Amino acid sequence: MRVAAPATSRSADVPAGPILRVERLSVRFGTQDVLQDISIDLNPGETLVVLGESGCGKTVLLKSMIGLIRPTSGDVQFEGRSLAGLGERALAHLRTRYGFVFQGAALFDSLSIFDNVAFPLREHTHIPAAEVRSIVESLVDEVGLPRSVLPKKPVQLSGGMRKRAGLARALALDPQLVLYDEPTTGLDPIMSAVINELILRVRGRPNVTSVVVTHDMNTARKVADRVIMLYPLFRLRVGEPQVVFDGTAEELDRCQDPRIRQFVEGRAGARLMELREEQARAEAASGGGASDDHEPDNPEAGE
Repeated sequence: MRVAAPATSRSADVPAGPILRVERLSVRFGTQDVLQDISIDLNPGETLVVLGESGCGKTVLLKSMIGLIRPTSGDVQFEGRSLAGLGERALAHLRTRYGFVFQGAALFDSLSIFDNVAFPLREHTHIPAAEVRSIVESLVDEVGLPRSVLPKKPVQLSGGMRKRAGLARALALDPQLVLYDEPTTGLDPIMSAVINELILRVRGRPNVTSVVVTHDMNTARKVADRVIMLYPLFRLRVGEPQVVFDGTAEELDRCQDPRIRQFVEGRAGARLMELREEQARAEAASGGGASDDHEPDNPEAGE
């Protein structure tokens, strides 16, 4: 069931053609458009980083890639097979080939770390208990956790340790596609560097393809083969594409698009000006309700 320890170099023995294709994907919640006309081909063995500010739809895209969110229009295909035509049972079976590392680790609070990591093995295989234990111990070794954490509950671990336990669980079924949702959020710089190094180790496994959603430029520069950047729809003019960048991290650093420079360099000037303008409008309208030209809030749709 388990592959050997990850190799130090990327495997060249990968199938031809994209392993995942996102084709003109749009997602709307009620009257709110979150993703619009997104097209991405993800090649086997590639590590794709999806960047963008809060609310741009990064996590919605990630969940759409594995069928957790159904598109309003467009399609997602895994190895040429459309997810839209699959029922829940077929989707559940397909997801055993995915590993999902949730932003908050999403461990079961009532279970020990051992039982959390073992959960996919018990749920989807008939492996004997002794072999399950061996696999779980190997996985926690792989993500740099001491085996002494196995009987503990998630609440007894630090944030970085919980993230690593979540990664161990995501790897339990030897996934072909590993998806990370904000893997370094809430971590100090040292632990963030540890998580980035683990992402590099995981992509060294044979034929593993990765998608990393993040707003962390250090992560993008460290792990990405390719970077795309999404922009919030409500900030785009009509007809502008939502993917405002697609290239390498080095090309991203050289890109002169002001929207990209603002994100890469963390410039908050334009956003602070918007806040001041909104505050001024609110104060001007304080006696008579909301101003007609007040820009509606953009709910946290994509994070």
